[in-house]
Amino acid sequence: MPRSVFERLATVQRLDAVVPTADGHELLLMRRTEPAADVQMLLERLELALPPQAPPRIRAPQAL
Repeated sequence: MPRSVFERLATVQRLDAVVPTADGHELLLMRRTEPAADVQMLLERLELALPPQAPPRIRAPQAL
């Protein structure tokens, strides 16, 4: 595959956000950016699909 294909695919990024809750737990949000129209067309052409967004998770407080 040409380098430019990998450069375009690299624009889809993942982010893990950890949000503390009032009761000491943590809300974990694992998100990815939505692909731009040209990247989506490229994915379709390669017969690839991104997985759906993961649901939020709640994590118990970390022991120190």
